[in-house]
Amino acid sequence: MRMLHIISSVDPKGGGPMEGVHQISVKLIEMGHAVEVLSLDDPQAPYLQACPLKVHSLGPSHGAYQYNTRLVGWLQAHAKAYDAIVVNGLWQYHSFGTWRALRRLGVPYYLYAHGMLDPWFKRAYPLKHLKKWLYWPWAEYRVLRDAAAVLFTCEDERVLARQSFWLYRAREAVVSFGTKAAPTNAAELRSGFLQKYPALQGKRVLLFLGRIQHKKGCDLLIDAFANVAQQHPDLHLLMAGPDQTGWVAPLQALAEVRGVADRISWPGMLQGDLKWGAFYSAEAFVLPSHQENFGIAVAEAMGCDLPVLISDKVNIWREIQADGAGIVNTDSAEGTLRTLQQWLELSALEKKAMGQNAKRSFDTRFTVDAMASSLLDVVSKGHT
Repeated sequence: MRMLHIISSVDPKGGGPMEGVHQISVKLIEMGHAVEVLSLDDPQAPYLQACPLKVHSLGPSHGAYQYNTRLVGWLQAHAKAYDAIVVNGLWQYHSFGTWRALRRLGVPYYLYAHGMLDPWFKRAYPLKHLKKWLYWPWAEYRVLRDAAAVLFTCEDERVLARQSFWLYRAREAVVSFGTKAAPTNAAELRSGFLQKYPALQGKRVLLFLGRIQHKKGCDLLIDAFANVAQQHPDLHLLMAGPDQTGWVAPLQALAEVRGVADRISWPGMLQGDLKWGAFYSAEAFVLPSHQENFGIAVAEAMGCDLPVLISDKVNIWREIQADGAGIVNTDSAEGTLRTLQQWLELSALEKKAMGQNAKRSFDTRFTVDAMASSLLDVVSKGHT
Protein backbone atom coordinates (compact mmCIF):
# COMPACT_ATOMS: atom_id res chain seq x y z
CA MET A 1 0.00 0.00 0.00
CA ARG A 2 1.14 3.54 -0.76
CA MET A 3 -0.04 5.98 1.93
CA LEU A 4 0.16 9.78 2.19
CA HIS A 5 -0.06 11.52 5.57
CA ILE A 6 -1.06 15.19 5.42
CA ILE A 7 -0.16 17.42 8.37
CA SER A 8 0.32 21.14 8.83
CA SER A 9 3.90 20.78 10.08
CA VAL A 10 6.41 18.03 10.78
CA ASP A 11 8.05 20.12 13.51
CA PRO A 12 8.45 17.74 16.50
CA LYS A 13 7.66 20.65 18.85
CA GLY A 14 4.09 20.32 17.64
CA GLY A 15 3.65 17.34 19.95
CA GLY A 16 1.49 14.26 19.59
CA PRO A 17 0.11 14.47 16.02
CA MET A 18 3.53 14.57 14.36
CA GLU A 19 4.95 12.02 16.76
CA GLY A 20 2.07 9.73 15.82
CA VAL A 21 2.71 10.24 12.09
CA HIS A 22 6.40 9.50 12.65
CA GLN A 23 5.83 6.32 14.64
CA ILE A 24 3.12 4.78 12.48
CA SER A 25 4.95 5.66 9.25
CA VAL A 26 8.19 4.02 10.37
CA LYS A 27 6.26 0.91 11.36
CA LEU A 28 4.31 0.74 8.10
CA ILE A 29 7.55 1.09 6.12
CA GLU A 30 9.02 -1.79 8.15
CA MET A 31 5.94 -3.81 7.15
CA GLY A 32 6.66 -3.18 3.47
CA HIS A 33 4.32 -0.27 2.76
CA ALA A 34 5.34 3.03 1.17
CA VAL A 35 4.59 6.12 3.25
CA GLU A 36 5.12 9.79 2.40
CA VAL A 37 4.19 13.01 4.19
CA LEU A 38 2.75 16.22 2.76
CA SER A 39 3.21 19.31 4.93
CA LEU A 40 2.83 23.09 4.70
CA ASP A 41 6.32 23.70 6.08
CA ASP A 42 8.84 26.02 4.54
CA PRO A 43 11.31 23.72 2.71
CA GLN A 44 14.15 25.57 4.47
CA ALA A 45 12.87 24.70 7.97
CA PRO A 46 15.78 23.06 9.84
CA TYR A 47 13.68 20.27 11.38
CA LEU A 48 12.92 18.91 7.90
CA GLN A 49 16.53 17.75 7.60
CA ALA A 50 16.13 15.59 10.71
CA CYS A 51 12.84 14.02 9.63
CA PRO A 52 13.44 10.39 8.58
CA LEU A 53 10.39 10.32 6.31
CA LYS A 54 9.94 11.46 2.72
CA VAL A 55 8.30 14.88 3.08
CA HIS A 56 6.76 17.04 0.36
CA SER A 57 6.88 20.53 1.93
CA LEU A 58 4.75 23.07 0.10
CA GLY A 59 5.53 26.19 2.15
CA PRO A 60 6.12 28.82 3.04
CA SER A 61 2.51 29.19 4.15
CA HIS A 62 0.69 32.22 5.50
CA GLY A 63 -0.43 33.10 9.02
CA ALA A 64 -1.40 30.91 11.94
CA TYR A 65 -3.94 29.18 9.68
CA GLN A 66 -1.08 28.15 7.37
CA TYR A 67 -2.94 29.06 4.19
CA ASN A 68 -1.10 27.67 1.18
CA THR A 69 -1.94 28.27 -2.48
CA ARG A 70 -0.08 25.16 -3.68
CA LEU A 71 -1.88 22.50 -1.63
CA VAL A 72 -5.03 21.99 -3.72
CA GLY A 73 -3.16 21.84 -7.01
CA TRP A 74 -0.56 19.43 -5.67
CA LEU A 75 -3.22 17.04 -4.39
CA GLN A 76 -5.26 17.21 -7.58
CA ALA A 77 -2.13 16.28 -9.52
CA HIS A 78 -0.86 13.51 -7.22
CA ALA A 79 -3.67 12.16 -5.02
CA LYS A 80 -4.58 9.23 -7.27
CA ALA A 81 -1.05 7.86 -6.94
CA TYR A 82 -1.83 6.87 -3.32
CA ASP A 83 -3.96 4.04 -1.99
CA ALA A 84 -4.80 5.91 1.22
CA ILE A 85 -4.66 9.56 2.27
CA VAL A 86 -4.68 10.35 5.99
CA VAL A 87 -5.24 13.89 7.27
CA ASN A 88 -3.85 14.64 10.73
CA GLY A 89 -5.61 17.34 12.72
CA LEU A 90 -8.05 20.18 12.13
CA TRP A 91 -8.28 23.98 12.25
CA GLN A 92 -5.47 24.71 9.81
CA TYR A 93 -5.62 24.87 6.04
CA HIS A 94 -4.24 21.39 5.39
CA SER A 95 -7.58 19.77 6.36
CA PHE A 96 -9.90 22.12 4.45
CA GLY A 97 -7.51 22.24 1.50
CA THR A 98 -7.56 18.44 1.30
CA TRP A 99 -11.36 18.47 1.22
CA ARG A 100 -11.34 21.10 -1.52
CA ALA A 101 -8.91 19.07 -3.61
CA LEU A 102 -10.42 15.61 -3.20
CA ARG A 103 -14.19 16.12 -3.06
CA ARG A 104 -14.59 15.88 -6.86
CA LEU A 105 -11.76 13.42 -7.54
CA GLY A 106 -13.45 10.49 -5.90
CA VAL A 107 -10.35 9.86 -3.78
CA PRO A 108 -11.25 8.89 -0.17
CA TYR A 109 -9.40 10.34 2.78
CA TYR A 110 -9.27 9.47 6.48
CA LEU A 111 -9.05 12.02 9.27
CA TYR A 112 -7.36 11.71 12.66
CA ALA A 113 -9.10 14.27 14.90
CA HIS A 114 -6.24 14.14 17.45
CA GLY A 115 -8.45 15.50 20.23
CA MET A 116 -9.11 18.79 18.41
CA LEU A 117 -12.88 18.44 18.85
CA ASP A 118 -12.75 18.14 22.62
CA PRO A 119 -15.37 20.45 24.26
CA TRP A 120 -12.74 21.61 26.78
CA PHE A 121 -11.52 24.08 24.18
CA LYS A 122 -14.88 25.85 23.93
CA ARG A 123 -15.01 26.23 27.70
CA ALA A 124 -11.40 27.38 28.01
CA TYR A 125 -11.39 29.69 24.96
CA PRO A 126 -14.98 30.86 24.31
CA LEU A 127 -13.99 33.66 21.93
CA LYS A 128 -11.90 31.28 19.82
CA HIS A 129 -14.81 28.86 19.84
CA LEU A 130 -17.12 31.58 18.51
CA LYS A 131 -14.69 32.20 15.64
CA LYS A 132 -14.61 28.46 14.97
CA TRP A 133 -18.41 28.39 14.85
CA LEU A 134 -18.42 31.02 12.13
CA TYR A 135 -15.99 28.87 10.18
CA TRP A 136 -17.30 25.41 11.07
CA PRO A 137 -20.34 24.97 8.74
CA TRP A 138 -18.40 26.01 5.65
CA ALA A 139 -15.16 24.14 6.30
CA GLU A 140 -14.37 21.65 9.08
CA TYR A 141 -17.93 20.30 9.27
CA ARG A 142 -17.61 19.33 5.60
CA VAL A 143 -14.14 17.90 6.16
CA LEU A 144 -15.59 15.51 8.77
CA ARG A 145 -18.81 14.82 6.89
CA ASP A 146 -17.06 13.71 3.71
CA ALA A 147 -14.17 11.75 5.24
CA ALA A 148 -14.23 8.00 4.60
CA ALA A 149 -13.70 7.70 8.34
CA VAL A 150 -12.97 10.08 11.22
CA LEU A 151 -10.48 8.31 13.46
CA PHE A 152 -10.60 8.56 17.26
CA THR A 153 -7.93 7.02 19.43
CA CYS A 154 -10.23 5.97 22.28
CA GLU A 155 -13.93 5.83 23.09
CA ASP A 156 -13.79 8.90 25.35
CA GLU A 157 -12.46 11.02 22.48
CA ARG A 158 -15.24 9.83 20.15
CA VAL A 159 -18.00 10.67 22.64
CA LEU A 160 -16.54 14.06 23.57
CA ALA A 161 -16.14 15.08 19.92
CA ARG A 162 -19.92 15.17 19.50
CA GLN A 163 -20.29 17.85 22.18
CA SER A 164 -18.42 20.78 20.62
CA PHE A 165 -20.75 21.69 17.72
CA TRP A 166 -24.42 20.79 17.33
CA LEU A 167 -23.89 20.57 13.56
CA TYR A 168 -21.93 17.32 13.42
CA ARG A 169 -21.85 14.37 11.06
CA ALA A 170 -19.07 11.80 10.69
CA ARG A 171 -18.39 8.14 9.96
CA GLU A 172 -16.67 7.44 13.26
CA ALA A 173 -14.05 4.76 13.89
CA VAL A 174 -12.13 4.10 17.10
CA VAL A 175 -8.60 2.93 16.31
CA SER A 176 -5.62 1.93 18.40
CA PHE A 177 -2.93 4.50 19.05
CA GLY A 178 0.50 4.05 20.52
CA THR A 179 4.21 4.44 20.18
CA LYS A 180 7.35 2.41 19.74
CA ALA A 181 8.77 0.33 22.53
CA ALA A 182 11.31 2.00 24.79
CA PRO A 183 14.99 1.13 24.40
CA THR A 184 16.04 -1.52 26.88
CA ASN A 185 19.49 -0.23 27.91
CA ALA A 186 17.98 1.55 30.87
CA ALA A 187 21.13 1.74 33.01
CA GLU A 188 23.18 3.28 30.20
CA LEU A 189 20.48 5.82 29.35
CA ARG A 190 20.00 6.74 33.00
CA SER A 191 23.73 7.21 33.46
CA GLY A 192 24.01 9.43 30.39
CA PHE A 193 21.10 11.58 31.50
CA LEU A 194 22.46 12.06 35.02
CA GLN A 195 25.86 12.98 33.63
CA LYS A 196 24.13 15.73 31.67
CA TYR A 197 22.09 16.83 34.71
CA PRO A 198 24.24 15.94 37.74
CA ALA A 199 22.04 17.97 40.12
CA LEU A 200 19.49 15.15 39.87
CA GLN A 201 21.91 12.51 41.21
CA GLY A 202 20.40 10.86 44.28
CA LYS A 203 17.03 12.60 43.87
CA ARG A 204 13.60 11.04 43.68
CA VAL A 205 12.45 12.51 40.39
CA LEU A 206 8.85 13.19 39.39
CA LEU A 207 8.82 13.76 35.63
CA PHE A 208 6.59 16.03 33.57
CA LEU A 209 7.43 15.74 29.88
CA GLY A 210 5.39 17.69 27.36
CA ARG A 211 4.68 21.12 25.99
CA ILE A 212 4.68 23.81 28.69
CA GLN A 213 1.19 25.22 28.19
CA HIS A 214 -1.97 25.94 30.15
CA LYS A 215 -3.93 22.85 29.18
CA LYS A 216 -1.24 20.57 30.65
CA GLY A 217 -1.95 21.77 34.21
CA CYS A 218 1.67 22.76 34.92
CA ASP A 219 0.62 25.31 37.54
CA LEU A 220 -1.42 22.67 39.36
CA LEU A 221 1.61 20.40 39.45
CA ILE A 222 3.94 23.06 40.86
CA ASP A 223 1.41 23.95 43.59
CA ALA A 224 0.87 20.31 44.51
CA PHE A 225 4.61 19.64 44.53
CA ALA A 226 5.17 22.60 46.83
CA ASN A 227 2.59 21.18 49.25
CA VAL A 228 4.38 17.83 49.60
CA ALA A 229 8.00 18.86 49.12
CA GLN A 230 8.74 19.79 52.71
CA GLN A 231 7.84 16.32 53.96
CA HIS A 232 10.01 14.68 51.28
CA PRO A 233 13.33 16.56 51.07
CA ASP A 234 14.80 14.23 48.40
CA LEU A 235 11.88 14.75 46.00
CA HIS A 236 12.61 16.74 42.82
CA LEU A 237 10.35 17.87 39.97
CA LEU A 238 11.64 17.74 36.39
CA MET A 239 9.60 19.96 34.03
CA ALA A 240 10.81 18.94 30.56
CA GLY A 241 9.37 20.39 27.38
CA PRO A 242 9.30 23.35 24.99
CA ASP A 243 7.87 26.66 26.19
CA GLN A 244 5.30 27.35 23.47
CA THR A 245 3.45 30.25 25.07
CA GLY A 246 6.03 32.03 27.23
CA TRP A 247 4.66 30.44 30.39
CA VAL A 248 7.91 29.14 31.87
CA ALA A 249 8.88 32.47 33.48
CA PRO A 250 5.52 32.87 35.32
CA LEU A 251 5.71 29.23 36.43
CA GLN A 252 9.24 29.75 37.73
CA ALA A 253 7.99 32.82 39.60
CA LEU A 254 5.24 30.67 41.13
CA ALA A 255 7.85 28.12 42.22
CA GLU A 256 9.89 30.93 43.78
CA VAL A 257 6.88 32.19 45.74
CA ARG A 258 6.09 28.65 46.92
CA GLY A 259 9.71 28.12 48.01
CA VAL A 260 10.54 25.22 45.68
CA ALA A 261 12.39 26.97 42.85
CA ASP A 262 15.61 25.13 43.71
CA ARG A 263 13.81 21.78 43.58
CA ILE A 264 12.47 22.11 40.05
CA SER A 265 14.57 21.67 36.89
CA TRP A 266 13.65 23.08 33.46
CA PRO A 267 15.80 21.37 30.79
CA GLY A 268 13.61 22.38 27.83
CA MET A 269 12.63 19.85 25.19
CA LEU A 270 14.32 16.47 25.60
CA GLN A 271 14.77 14.18 22.61
CA GLY A 272 16.47 10.89 21.81
CA ASP A 273 18.61 9.31 24.51
CA LEU A 274 18.11 12.23 26.89
CA LYS A 275 14.34 11.78 26.75
CA TRP A 276 14.58 8.08 27.47
CA GLY A 277 17.19 8.76 30.16
CA ALA A 278 14.73 11.11 31.85
CA PHE A 279 12.07 8.40 31.89
CA TYR A 280 14.48 5.88 33.36
CA SER A 281 15.73 8.38 35.97
CA ALA A 282 12.24 9.11 37.32
CA GLU A 283 10.15 7.23 39.84
CA ALA A 284 6.83 8.36 38.30
CA PHE A 285 5.45 10.35 35.37
CA VAL A 286 3.00 13.17 36.18
CA LEU A 287 0.46 14.82 33.86
CA PRO A 288 -2.46 16.70 35.52
CA SER A 289 -3.76 17.83 32.12
CA HIS A 290 -7.07 19.65 31.57
CA GLN A 291 -7.36 18.07 28.12
CA GLU A 292 -5.34 15.25 26.61
CA ASN A 293 -6.61 13.23 23.70
CA PHE A 294 -4.16 10.36 24.19
CA GLY A 295 -0.81 11.41 25.57
CA ILE A 296 2.12 9.89 23.68
CA ALA A 297 4.42 10.67 26.61
CA VAL A 298 2.05 8.79 28.95
CA ALA A 299 2.40 5.67 26.79
CA GLU A 300 6.19 6.14 26.52
CA ALA A 301 6.45 6.33 30.30
CA MET A 302 4.41 3.15 30.69
CA GLY A 303 6.74 1.40 28.25
CA CYS A 304 9.59 2.25 30.63
CA ASP A 305 7.85 0.50 33.58
CA LEU A 306 6.97 3.94 34.94
CA PRO A 307 3.71 4.48 36.84
CA VAL A 308 1.67 7.40 35.46
CA LEU A 309 0.00 9.95 37.75
CA ILE A 310 -2.63 11.62 35.59
CA SER A 311 -5.91 13.51 35.58
CA ASP A 312 -9.22 12.11 34.40
CA LYS A 313 -9.03 14.46 31.42
CA VAL A 314 -6.36 12.28 29.82
CA ASN A 315 -8.69 10.29 27.59
CA ILE A 316 -7.03 6.92 28.23
CA TRP A 317 -7.44 7.26 32.00
CA ARG A 318 -10.06 4.48 32.17
CA GLU A 319 -7.68 1.96 30.65
CA ILE A 320 -4.85 3.06 32.95
CA GLN A 321 -7.04 2.88 36.01
CA ALA A 322 -8.46 -0.53 35.02
CA ASP A 323 -4.94 -1.92 34.52
CA GLY A 324 -3.62 -0.55 37.84
CA ALA A 325 -0.96 1.32 35.86
CA GLY A 326 -1.17 4.61 37.71
CA ILE A 327 -3.19 6.99 39.86
CA VAL A 328 -6.07 9.07 38.49
CA ASN A 329 -7.77 12.11 40.01
CA THR A 330 -9.49 15.28 38.81
CA ASP A 331 -7.70 18.08 36.96
CA SER A 332 -7.98 20.43 39.94
CA ALA A 333 -5.64 21.69 42.65
CA GLU A 334 -7.22 19.24 45.11
CA GLY A 335 -7.08 16.34 42.66
CA THR A 336 -3.44 16.94 41.72
CA LEU A 337 -2.40 17.20 45.37
CA ARG A 338 -4.33 14.03 46.16
CA THR A 339 -2.53 12.22 43.34
CA LEU A 340 0.92 13.10 44.72
CA GLN A 341 -0.11 12.27 48.27
CA GLN A 342 -1.47 8.87 47.22
CA TRP A 343 1.73 8.13 45.33
CA LEU A 344 3.96 9.08 48.25
CA GLU A 345 1.92 6.93 50.64
CA LEU A 346 2.52 3.76 48.61
CA SER A 347 5.08 1.24 49.76
CA ALA A 348 8.09 0.37 47.64
CA LEU A 349 6.46 -2.94 46.70
CA GLU A 350 3.22 -1.22 45.66
CA LYS A 351 5.13 1.25 43.50
CA LYS A 352 7.06 -1.57 41.85
CA ALA A 353 3.84 -3.49 41.15
CA MET A 354 2.27 -0.39 39.61
CA GLY A 355 5.29 0.01 37.34
CA GLN A 356 4.98 -3.61 36.23
CA ASN A 357 1.28 -3.04 35.54
CA ALA A 358 2.15 0.01 33.46
CA LYS A 359 4.52 -1.99 31.26
CA ARG A 360 1.98 -4.78 30.87
CA SER A 361 -0.72 -2.27 29.92
CA PHE A 362 1.56 -0.65 27.34
CA ASP A 363 2.39 -4.00 25.75
CA THR A 364 -1.30 -4.91 25.56
CA ARG A 365 -2.84 -1.64 24.43
CA PHE A 366 -0.45 1.05 23.25
CA THR A 367 2.17 -0.37 20.90
CA VAL A 368 2.90 1.06 17.47
CA ASP A 369 2.25 -2.42 16.03
CA ALA A 370 -1.35 -2.26 17.23
CA MET A 371 -1.68 1.29 15.88
CA ALA A 372 -0.45 0.32 12.41
CA SER A 373 -2.63 -2.77 12.22
CA SER A 374 -5.69 -0.83 13.35
CA LEU A 375 -5.24 1.88 10.71
CA LEU A 376 -4.68 -0.68 7.97
CA ASP A 377 -7.83 -2.49 9.02
CA VAL A 378 -9.93 0.69 8.74
CA VAL A 379 -8.42 1.61 5.37
CA SER A 380 -8.93 -1.90 3.99
CA LYS A 381 -12.62 -1.86 4.93
CA GLY A 382 -13.01 1.44 3.11
CA HIS A 383 -15.62 2.95 5.43
CA THR A 384 -17.54 4.19 2.43
